[in-house]
Amino acid sequence: MPSQDFSPLALLSVSDKTGLIPFAQALVQEHGFQLLSSGGTAKVLSEAGIPVTPVSTHTGAPEILGGRVKTLHPRIHGGILARLERSDDQEDLDALGIPPIGLVVVNFYPFEETVAQAGVLLAEATEQIDIGGPTLVRAAAKNYAHVTVLTDPAQYPQYLQLLSSTCGESERLAFRFQCARRAFEQVLAYDRAIVNYLARPELTQQLQPQSDPSPVQEDIFQLQGIPQQRLRYGENPHQAATWYVVDPAAPGWHQAKQLQGKELSYNNLLDLEAARAIVAEFGPEQAVAVVVKHNNPCGVALRPSLAAAFRAAFAADSVSAFGGIVGLNQTLDRETAHLLTEPFLECVVAPDCTLEAAELLSAKKNLRVLILPNWQVGPAQTIRTLAGGFLVQDADPPQGSDSQQSWRVVTERQPTPEEWAELEFAWKVCKHVKSNAIVIAKQGQTVGIGAGQMNRVGAVEIALKQARSEAAGAVLASDGFFPFADSVEVAAQSGIRAIIQPGGSIRDPDSIAAANAADIVMICTGIRHFLH
Repeated sequence: MPSQDFSPLALLSVSDKTGLIPFAQALVQEHGFQLLSSGGTAKVLSEAGIPVTPVSTHTGAPEILGGRVKTLHPRIHGGILARLERSDDQEDLDALGIPPIGLVVVNFYPFEETVAQAGVLLAEATEQIDIGGPTLVRAAAKNYAHVTVLTDPAQYPQYLQLLSSTCGESERLAFRFQCARRAFEQVLAYDRAIVNYLARPELTQQLQPQSDPSPVQEDIFQLQGIPQQRLRYGENPHQAATWYVVDPAAPGWHQAKQLQGKELSYNNLLDLEAARAIVAEFGPEQAVAVVVKHNNPCGVALRPSLAAAFRAAFAADSVSAFGGIVGLNQTLDRETAHLLTEPFLECVVAPDCTLEAAELLSAKKNLRVLILPNWQVGPAQTIRTLAGGFLVQDADPPQGSDSQQSWRVVTERQPTPEEWAELEFAWKVCKHVKSNAIVIAKQGQTVGIGAGQMNRVGAVEIALKQARSEAAGAVLASDGFFPFADSVEVAAQSGIRAIIQPGGSIRDPDSIAAANAADIVMICTGIRHFLH
């Protein structure tokens, strides 16, 4: 921050000119700054009647290469990087006649905006890779002890406020440090956007020589998020937590509209995403409702109306549904809202909500009601941390209506059309239950769920116990293959009529034989859905 010890010389070079004119006027008229600028920024300032010295005049070197080189000059970077408390740095400045620069205001060429447009050529994109801007920003941020670097118009008011205040140097230094950290974050984000663009398959395939014998190497994986909300705590009160957003413009929970209720918690967000992922398995043509508890579905139902779907999903396990998260795939209407006001629930999410429904739900002030229009859009990858690093994998996408094409009926008895529909429903739900997972379904409703068990027969027994008499005539889905025939035999004893599982065990013939002996349909999908 300029003071008696710092130079009131500022370098301004911005692509985003939001707030530039009033900010520059305040610097000159109220705080006595002299301005340096180049290119379009200098032109805008000059046209506004603000005195500005072109960078080329300051350096004595013209812009070259069509503007590619403007600020890369010792008279600029010497003024930014000088450590004024060091006599040798000051001697260099004096010998070369370089004035120190106390303020650097820079934001970068609009690379991300350019590559987001359709039909942009690689040559056009690379011209939007800023060189001088990030170099200026890194230099100023490195020398934050003497230089303030502003990279966002939102920082202008606070900077001007501090200039006008009588605060001490410690507060000014803290602000410069905060701005420096933000500057490095923006350089990182900018470089990441370039790397992501250059890694696009259409570019790598186009430019990779067909005869290149070099081994394929994994690209460096970078993850960066913008803070969306500081959460009250994490999974437990002693754990701090923050919600980050990767891309504010992309669909996601940050775009959800919360109509009412308390602030979302860490666990709320995890459960809401689990609910969204399950609902996304089904199209909007038929109403689907899910109740999630501790990241597992405790009830899912498919019905002609949304109210009927919620009623059936809640009834599937009303004990576990207490304090649950509800996901709906259609506009929340008055009838469904009336049902939602009866039990204790934490959150409800739907793609839309009628005014009548919103008015009814307002009576439950603590119930969090969210509208998420893009509920079918999920993450492309999942990330899990471990000591010293993390794991990245492609997300397990929704199966879609054509999933049956790869399924094989491995038993003597063939499924009826009704059994096909029931098995597909159970399979879609089972995918979202923690492994080992078993789902028992009947007439478009889950009636028993065994989640997170260490052995599969244990998960079968838990699901059957929950289903009770409803197991008779129901179907069963397993997220992994049966290592022994015992799970099939237990299911047969309770009246299960059809089973869907991945297959692939060396003992598949034993399980198939057990199914044939009990006149049970068995389908092997050839795909596994573990969820750890």
